[in-house]
Amino acid sequence: MSARDEVKEGAPAGAPFLILIWAGLAGAAGAALSAVAAHKVESPALAAAATMLTLHAAAALGIFAIAVRLDRPRLWFATALMMLAAVTLFSGEIAFHTLTGNAAFQMLAPVGGSLTILSWVAVAVLAILSALGKR
Repeated sequence: MSARDEVKEGAPAGAPFLILIWAGLAGAAGAALSAVAAHKVESPALAAAATMLTLHAAAALGIFAIAVRLDRPRLWFATALMMLAAVTLFSGEIAFHTLTGNAAFQMLAPVGGSLTILSWVAVAVLAILSALGKR
């Protein structure tokens, strides 16, 4: 089964569909947080969280586009989902803390940040494996 067939078979459910939905919502949330940071709450942390959320939503869509064309699509999909989960934790905690003043979940930001870095390392590893597999 090719990666494209896998996407078509999982279209109404599963990782491919979830990536598209999550990335869309993350991009929208990033845009909304940008507006809040620009007009309501002057906070460099909130602006950074908005940027991270928007940037990684677009990156996850790019990973999705790559996944349907390369070997190991499930690993690419898992990487995109990890990236979205990680940046959601990171940005969500910063937004929550900034907007409410509640630091109850403050450990989520470094966990999310670390997982975001790990997701980018996974992109690099998968790209290397794909390049080696083509030889």
